[in-house]
Amino acid sequence: MLSKKTKYGLKALTFIARNGDDVPVQVGVIAKSEQIPQKFLESILLTLRKSGVLASKKGKHGGYYLRSEPSEIKMTDVMRVLEGPIAMVPCVSLNYYEKCDDCPDETLCSVHKLMIEVRDSTLNVFRNTTLADLSSVD
Repeated sequence: MLSKKTKYGLKALTFIARNGDDVPVQVGVIAKSEQIPQKFLESILLTLRKSGVLASKKGKHGGYYLRSEPSEIKMTDVMRVLEGPIAMVPCVSLNYYEKCDDCPDETLCSVHKLMIEVRDSTLNVFRNTTLADLSSVD
């Protein structure tokens, strides 16, 4: 399941992208509009700033803004920052591989084979989806 941290992070990024114009958006405005607890949102936005997805400006007209165009921000990057590994089990992770304790042979493991398919399908969606896709208003 998607964590609240990731769900709120995606909602906040989408809100900032829709705001556009490189104008910083205040945390309180995002929190109120998206119904996200402000303290929790502050932590999420700080994580996104430290990872380079967002930048911030202090002061009266301060807030958070995107460091790149929404079309350049891939969901693989956002998901890894907020959620961690994309793979559901560590033995199929591309970036965080670990052998499973209960599996004597990955090549014979039916769960391993299934999870590779799930990982690849998920990666395909995330690699081909950008923040622009999420923030476009139809």
